[in-house]
Amino acid sequence: MELWILWLILVFFLIVLEVCTVNLVSIWFILSGLVSLLVSVFYDNFLVQFAIFVLLGVFLLLTTRKFLKRYIEPNKEKTNLDRIIGETAIVTETILKNEIGEVKVDGKRWSAICGEQVEVGEEIVIEAIEGVKLIVRKKEK
Repeated sequence: MELWILWLILVFFLIVLEVCTVNLVSIWFILSGLVSLLVSVFYDNFLVQFAIFVLLGVFLLLTTRKFLKRYIEPNKEKTNLDRIIGETAIVTETILKNEIGEVKVDGKRWSAICGEQVEVGEEIVIEAIEGVKLIVRKKEK
């Protein structure tokens, strides 16, 4: 089998993989595979072609991924709710380990989840907001 056919099959496979994941997983290796395909037409040494494929793919990955992610991923906009992160809240409905309970913070009741059981009336600290639930931990005494 001709080496250029091998590179063409590999590039096609990587394109299918990239389309399925949409996370910029293999885009750099698609480009380096195309370069290796071009080199295979003029130079018939698989080790040289493979070295170009790997080195160019890694180089492109390291130099452009951070730059491209900035333009592809949407900016996360902060809301007023972010201000309650780090605040203390009071448990209004017992929170069982890794199950949803209820807390009151800033005059509002929230669903909350904790890695340990927390009883009604105890103070907790808000660590994060995931959807409409607070991720909390027991407050150190």
